[in-house]
Amino acid sequence: MLEPKKRLPGELTFTCLLLLGSLYLLFQSYGISGFESITSAGMFPMLSALVMVVTSVLVLRQTLRAKLDRPSGESLPQQFVRQISPAVWLGFTLAVFAFMLLLPRLGFVVSAYLFLLTSMRLLGSKRVWFNLMLSAGALALVYLIFQTAFSVVLPKGTWLAGIWS
Repeated sequence: MLEPKKRLPGELTFTCLLLLGSLYLLFQSYGISGFESITSAGMFPMLSALVMVVTSVLVLRQTLRAKLDRPSGESLPQQFVRQISPAVWLGFTLAVFAFMLLLPRLGFVVSAYLFLLTSMRLLGSKRVWFNLMLSAGALALVYLIFQTAFSVVLPKGTWLAGIWS
């Protein structure tokens, strides 16, 4: 016999946000062309958003029926942090924000290189020279492909603008 589904911490909040987002998308898709005809421009987005709303309601109903799984000795926020947002995930989130903040100042090459090194370290690699060389090689390949093959102008940065001119 199947064991009843247990609700994870944060699951109810996420499901409610999913439903609200789906309703918002339905409202926005209606604004494209209204409900003029089955071949109107907004019909496919409205249909997709309606499917999202219906499935979100079904998932919300199922989530509300599930019992909250709370091991003894742990508060709900502690359990949420342990199960839903582990340290690696938080580290990557901070690394992405740092990359976004450094990109306009340091440029693509330096920012991406630091991001790659940080990512490898967060994933547990302790081989410093290997990480330095692999990051440089991967970045050189990405730079070559985007700069040469696709003719994409990558950000040079304000602090180091004169180096790659």
